[in-house]
Amino acid sequence: MIDRRAFLTSAIASGLGGQAANAAGNGLNVLFLAVDDLRPELGCYGNDLVHAPNLDRLASSSLVFQRAYCQSAVCGRSRASLLTGLRPDTTKVWGNRKHFRETMPDLVTLPQRFKQSGYHTEAIGKVLHGNKADRPSWSVPAWPAGGRQAGMQYVDEERFAAMRRQSPDRTWSGADIPTLEWNKKASWQAPEVPDNALQDGQVADRAVSALRRLRDDRFFLAVGFQKPHLPFTAPKKYFDLYDPAALPVPSDAQRPVGTSAVAFTRSQELRGYTDIPDEGPVPPAKVRELIHGYYAATSYMDAQVGRVLRELESLGLADSTVVIMFGDHGWHLGEQQTWAKTTNFELAARAPMMLRVPGMASGGRSCAGLVEFVDMYPTLCAACGIDAPEDLEGISMLPLLEDPNRPWKKAAFNQIPRPYLADQDWVHMGYSMRTQRFRFTEWVDRNRTVVARGLYDLEKSVSETVNVADQPENAAVVNALSAQLRQGWRGALP
Repeated sequence: MIDRRAFLTSAIASGLGGQAANAAGNGLNVLFLAVDDLRPELGCYGNDLVHAPNLDRLASSSLVFQRAYCQSAVCGRSRASLLTGLRPDTTKVWGNRKHFRETMPDLVTLPQRFKQSGYHTEAIGKVLHGNKADRPSWSVPAWPAGGRQAGMQYVDEERFAAMRRQSPDRTWSGADIPTLEWNKKASWQAPEVPDNALQDGQVADRAVSALRRLRDDRFFLAVGFQKPHLPFTAPKKYFDLYDPAALPVPSDAQRPVGTSAVAFTRSQELRGYTDIPDEGPVPPAKVRELIHGYYAATSYMDAQVGRVLRELESLGLADSTVVIMFGDHGWHLGEQQTWAKTTNFELAARAPMMLRVPGMASGGRSCAGLVEFVDMYPTLCAACGIDAPEDLEGISMLPLLEDPNRPWKKAAFNQIPRPYLADQDWVHMGYSMRTQRFRFTEWVDRNRTVVARGLYDLEKSVSETVNVADQPENAAVVNALSAQLRQGWRGALP
């Protein structure tokens, strides 16, 4: 590994930090599309149930990664790892409260590396988590400063109805719509409002304006859409796309047999909403409401992504811009008796990712190779002809664009602490590894003593249903996978 301070000093000294850096790289722009809580099968792989034509259209010209894995299935940890190219144990970002600058103040983030190379870098919407905008990464302050507008999660429908009664012939813009101060209320809302009454619509507005403003510059534009994150608030027209009675409900809503309680949460993220019981199962009618809301919020987000992509094309920038789109982690919709994320199961660790590079021959194809979110940093640098820091913990995925079927990583790694949002105060850490066939997890305490294991054969079931780690016939497999997990990501490289 190299010293990051030395690397930064060297980069600036060589001219990469200022205007003289305009000759660095190959001139390609980057449009970096981040989505919150998006399941990989929704809107990315031609799912017939979800209405997401813009993501489907992007997939038709991109390489779609069928087995992409985040490094930790919660917003803060996932985004910190993909923007630094480093894993949670390296940055010590194990929760949502810690900023990587507190533990590694001199590291160079992905957008910061582009900024050093003469790019204009800009963040609109939720790119990092919470109020962690990271000023060194961006050429201009991120918007909104805290990653989320507190007043754009719920519409004040009662007040808005009164306003419409007073002015029945008025055409309402998003800026006219009254919203409520943020705290958890109902888990979903379907107000009859224009798209830009809510945050993602305003993010799309600003992203379109930014593309127009930057059309003659080299740019790294990060655009973060919050939906389908809870609450599932979206304009009513997106709810109207679906018949809730026709939407599937989980068929495997049982915890995997033989799995330790440490692997689960109480689905606390969902239970904070006023229409959700504090304990016990979510009622069947509410399950269907939530799934309807999730799909509607996904379609709302898709429409905003479409606006940005159409503007990229109308400005003539599509042929000079690398586009990467991803969800920061997966999401449980009641499967395994679990809601939201913060587990090591496939539904939380696996996430959508697609990549389009001008001139690529693999557009419209899919790749079954195991890739990780820490691979984004070196990949985007390589695609744009920019040298990446040498101590990144991912590898460039560009060879997969040339041959999506080539042999690739032997495993992908993720981890989650308990308590589920713990930072430095975690009690147990679950280290998990996805191989071509298995998901293997070890839960350890602060002394690194193993307190529980999970082994799931995903050739026999597409989701984890039975933990077979304690079955005598699997002892040799458990020992081999445990050794591989402890060897870590370096031993899994192609």
